[in-house]
Amino acid sequence: MRRIELLSPAGDLERLKYAIMYGADAVYIGGKQYSLRSMASNFTLQDIKEGCLFAHERNAKVYVTCNMVMHESDIHDLLKYLKDLEACGVDGIIASSVTILSLVKKETKMEAHVSTQQSISNSNGIKFLKDTLNIDRVVLARECSLDNIKEICKNTDTDIEVFIEGAMCASISGRCMLSNVLTNRDANRGGCAQPCRWNYDIYEEENKVSPGDTDFSMASKDLSAIKYIPDLIDAGVASLKIEGRMKSLHYVATIVNAYRRCIDDYYKNGKIDSFDSYKENLKRGENREISIGFFKGDVTKNEVIYNHGVSTASHDFVGIIDSFDEKTGLAIMEQRNVLVGNRDIEILSPHMAPYKVSIKDIYDEDDNVLESARHPGSKVKFYVEKGIVLHKYDLVR
Repeated sequence: MRRIELLSPAGDLERLKYAIMYGADAVYIGGKQYSLRSMASNFTLQDIKEGCLFAHERNAKVYVTCNMVMHESDIHDLLKYLKDLEACGVDGIIASSVTILSLVKKETKMEAHVSTQQSISNSNGIKFLKDTLNIDRVVLARECSLDNIKEICKNTDTDIEVFIEGAMCASISGRCMLSNVLTNRDANRGGCAQPCRWNYDIYEEENKVSPGDTDFSMASKDLSAIKYIPDLIDAGVASLKIEGRMKSLHYVATIVNAYRRCIDDYYKNGKIDSFDSYKENLKRGENREISIGFFKGDVTKNEVIYNHGVSTASHDFVGIIDSFDEKTGLAIMEQRNVLVGNRDIEILSPHMAPYKVSIKDIYDEDDNVLESARHPGSKVKFYVEKGIVLHKYDLVR
């Protein structure tokens, strides 16, 4: 049986590399054209080429999103752009436009993946796209229940991709016009201002009816479907997708690490006795309230944020291990955020559960003791107790 794919977002080349190092089987990225996340860093063609080389050396794949709604003016350079992506080594294109999907299949050897922007939620829709465009994969609408997903997998031989973690849309995915109306930024062409997450006063005629001083919002809680991984594997889903091309390196590594361990444990043992450790690790990276989305059917009030519901990740990301001397226990860390000495830190390492380490004094590059390290980009030194081994690219939080 083919193993399920773990698919991670990557907002830039660094995050692409960390996603793969921390266990992703594939990454999806945005180029400088035709991508919905216009506010993300996005990749130049040279970045894409380097990313593909890095991924393929590690038996991973790279997919590029070309998922914005196409206008007539967008068509002119499309084929050249697709050919350039193919030359970079891209494995597949994620798109909602039939123009893009048809060109990918007719003019290139890349795979054509139907974006969730198409809101596909039944096997007849998949069959139509397969028969007319010969597509290779469909990313299902986020509004599909687990039972719906199982039935779709039974009734199609086309690869199915399912979202398992990340932001949900307050509207039907790919059908929201709030941003267009309120800010003149087109959500379906990369400019969503996320007005569903704004805070509002509610009025009945001239009278404010929102309770007390609490503003009203209508955002969906983020999706976290870790407990459904065995069901999705058994159903025959081809790919499990994490949302978040604009999320941080720490988020990507944390979320990928948790799902990687869960997937591998299920394949190894045939069951998951407890999801607690995976959930605890996910909390290290999640920064909004979570729910199970539509997995058990239509959402209830428990899946929606009706007022202030923003939470923060339980741990602060402080740096990346640059080198480690096993004989002396000396670690050199590239600092990303403030680190204070004489405290417990947590290490996140590829394919391992996070573990705690106690450190005492911290030092600058000239071996001066620091009360706290407050300069991102600088190198910080500290010692760990004998028997603990750190590795380059381990994350510290």
